[in-house]
Amino acid sequence: MSRSAHPAGPRHADVLTEGHYSAPPADLNSLDPKVWSSTVTRDKDGELTVGGLEVSRLAEEFGTPAYFLDETDFRARCRAWADAFGRDADVFYAGKAFLSRAVVRWLHEEGLNLDVCSGTELATALDAGMPAERIAFHGNNKSEAEIRRAVEAGVGRIVLDSFQEIVRVAHIAQELGKVQKAFIRVTVGVEAHTHEFIATAHEDQKFGIALAGGQAAEAVRRALKLDGIELVGIHSHIGSQIFDMAGFEVSARRVVQLLAEVRDEHGVELPEIDLGGGLGIAYTSEDDPREPHEIAKALGEIVTRECSAAGLSAPRISVEPGRAIVGPTAFTLYEVGTIKPLEGLRTYVSVDGGMSDNIRTALYDAEYSVSLVSRTSDAEPMLVRVVGKHCESGDIVVRDAFLPADLAPGDLIAVPATGAYCRSMASNYNHALRPPVVAVRDGSARVIVRRETEEDLLRLDVG
Repeated sequence: MSRSAHPAGPRHADVLTEGHYSAPPADLNSLDPKVWSSTVTRDKDGELTVGGLEVSRLAEEFGTPAYFLDETDFRARCRAWADAFGRDADVFYAGKAFLSRAVVRWLHEEGLNLDVCSGTELATALDAGMPAERIAFHGNNKSEAEIRRAVEAGVGRIVLDSFQEIVRVAHIAQELGKVQKAFIRVTVGVEAHTHEFIATAHEDQKFGIALAGGQAAEAVRRALKLDGIELVGIHSHIGSQIFDMAGFEVSARRVVQLLAEVRDEHGVELPEIDLGGGLGIAYTSEDDPREPHEIAKALGEIVTRECSAAGLSAPRISVEPGRAIVGPTAFTLYEVGTIKPLEGLRTYVSVDGGMSDNIRTALYDAEYSVSLVSRTSDAEPMLVRVVGKHCESGDIVVRDAFLPADLAPGDLIAVPATGAYCRSMASNYNHALRPPVVAVRDGSARVIVRRETEEDLLRLDVG
């Protein structure tokens, strides 16, 4: 790899008007365990390793950009969530974060359930052997074909998202001679402290049926009258990347109030409550996520307290972590290309990927960390913006960070905590080929989602 020198941009920045860091870290070579998976370390030569394999070897074998997923860490996080909630609760992995047949098998083996949001996510789950009764089917606009497939397969629950869907599911279930277990998704008017476009519980949005104005109560009323549906619970999801439990407390209180209204009107105590997902992870050293056992304890206490106050038996709780499981288990590996210093501002570091493999920075203003991983460096830090190779000025991977001033074309850099949503939301912009997902464990690596090829793209182009 080249180590040619280049004129550097600003090397010490005490204050940034935009971005995450206010000062360079004390050691650019250190790896914060909060943002890297559990088997990531540096070897004696300073090169980053995951699962015992050096990134240079991984880059040579699988190319860049590529997502490297730490299977050991993924499985450990699954077990931590399952253990934290125990047998009296259910953990549904949110497949939208990242889904593949290998991941489905890992979830099955580690005892987790699976939440899907489309017919093709359902197809992936079933093809990989997840028992249908351990699958929940979400979505704000499920087609009749998707609903039919889910009911025929025998999914454990369908989360009803509208008045039309209540009727649609009931009709299809009756037509098939089945009774489908279902939840009703309600919007509880809680806006979590998160980006506007990923806050999903305030009323002015496409998901769920509002508590306000008695709409959710009417939805329950209708669902209880239909023979094709067995209403077993209420579902609420208040947003994403949440660290503060206060929003969950307000949400649980309002959902329990609805359960009490249902009991009082219909003489029925719905046995389950799903509080959704949205628990945050560490993308940078300043993020401070909660551990699964803390979350389980807090949610259990909230629901027990509110149910006791309402005179209700405590329902079975379920949660839907996706990002919280897979997010920290993967990093994206890039090769440095063009390095462009802007005097008095920052240095632009271009990599061989970009918004096609990580749209979250452009879409949500998401913040990420980045490290030089093919070697260590004693050079002083320089303020950088890591950008991609696409034809957009917003093609930014890491908005503001520090890398060593001797960074050079050919170096490998890595962005941690990219396991959630990056591959799921990847695109072919500029006809980019979506990167592979490579699972690494105990000194071996294998592709679980292969890199796209030119032949793949041309095969779809039938004009």
